[in-house]
This record gives sequence, C-alpha cells and structure tokens, in this order.
Amino acid sequence: MDLFEIDQKQRLGRESAAARLHDIADALARNNAIELEQDGRRITVSVPDEVDFKLEVEIGDDEGELEIELSW
Repeated sequence: MDLFEIDQKQRLGRESAAARLHDIADALARNNAIELEQDGRRITVSVPDEVDFKLEVEIGDDEGELEIELSW
C-alpha cells in the first residue's frame, strides 16, 4: 500500500476544534477505527486496543501549542 498521509492545518474556532476532537474520540471509542479522506481517497485507520499517548504543551509570549499524538 502506498503511503497515505494527511497534513492539514486550518484556523477554526475553539468550539469547532473541540467538535473535531470529539468526533475522533467518539470514532475510536465506538469502532476502534477512524475513517479519513484526502483528495478523494478514503482510508480506514484501525487503532489497536493499546496505544502510546503523547501530550505536549508549549506556551510562549505570543503563541501556544497543544499537541496530541497517538502511535502504535
């Protein structure tokens, strides 16, 4: 299978960003999988029962970043 990669960045309102995170979390809790689409290609990402969870926070004078990463 060819590498399937999504690298998106967009500006959203805080509530919209939270809604996207909820959608991802709900999909993981319900199905142990997430369906993604990019450029007309659709892929189902199967996520195992155990994952490595990484949370990173960076706060500077003018900007901040919260990064959440799941890997397996």
